[in-house]
Amino acid sequence: MHLTVFSAKSYDRMMLDDLCRTHGHTVTFVESRLDATTVRLAEGSAAVCLFVNDHADEAILGLLAAGGVRGIALRCAGYNQIDLPAAQRLGIRVARVPAYAPNAIAEHAVGLMLMLNRHLHRAYNRIREGNFALSGLLGFNFAGKTVAIIGTGAIGAVTARIMQGFGCIVLAHDLQPNLALESAGITYVPLATALATADIITLHLPLNTSTTHLINRASITTIKPGAMLINTSRGGLIDTEAAIEALKDGCLGALGLDVYEHESPLFFEDHSNTPITDDLFSRLLTFPNVVITGHQAFFTREALAEIGETTVANLDAFAKNLPCINEVTA
Repeated sequence: MHLTVFSAKSYDRMMLDDLCRTHGHTVTFVESRLDATTVRLAEGSAAVCLFVNDHADEAILGLLAAGGVRGIALRCAGYNQIDLPAAQRLGIRVARVPAYAPNAIAEHAVGLMLMLNRHLHRAYNRIREGNFALSGLLGFNFAGKTVAIIGTGAIGAVTARIMQGFGCIVLAHDLQPNLALESAGITYVPLATALATADIITLHLPLNTSTTHLINRASITTIKPGAMLINTSRGGLIDTEAAIEALKDGCLGALGLDVYEHESPLFFEDHSNTPITDDLFSRLLTFPNVVITGHQAFFTREALAEIGETTVANLDAFAKNLPCINEVTA
């Protein structure tokens, strides 16, 4: 198949170029995101490879289909950026990378927890300025604290076990409890109980109609005052305006984000020479108890290798018109 890779960075070329050619696929890399203005760049391709901020609504999918595209290989786990019913009507198959290197994202989530708790971001900047004062840097021991894992798929399960290793009391919430985690001493509780009890809350859920703004003005009022909230899943799980209000009034003690609900115009690009015009994002940056990374939790050598291998395996299935275990449908 000929493949057009959108949102392509240097590491995407490193991950996919040789691998695709070894499997007999030819590749065109496009730095731009897929949207209404760039969709024509896929003409003549049998498949496109998309990332988290590419956009494939019904109109764009229609143009892709008209240009010959019959497969979409997502190099990510989430697929909320695709209009799946429209893809199905147009005969475009969609496959994802469902569980690549869950340790990478789990470890990043824990890194955000450690940074916020021990104020490592502030300490780093102080030392560089010759300020060795410890005031304002007081943290707490993780041992004995309660951590709520919201969503216990592959990533949430790894996070739960890491936090157990710190000596935390680990609670979990998921519509489908993980029996192995229960056997390991992790207790499943309703969402309201998890929010009200935990010192640290970490989100590991897909974004869909039932999880959009799961953390909102109403649910934030039930969170234990001063709790830490971590999100390395999808930005839309949190109502940013509500989170800002909770930070201002002290309901949230700390916020760690690797994702942001309006991240598409910002993330994966260098904006260091231009003003950030997103006022909500700029407001988040003013809080000393907020740490934001730019959707990099997945970004390890091991994860990139696994993403590449699974993506090309999905393409092979498309090319040979075979069933694909990673295919998603409406």
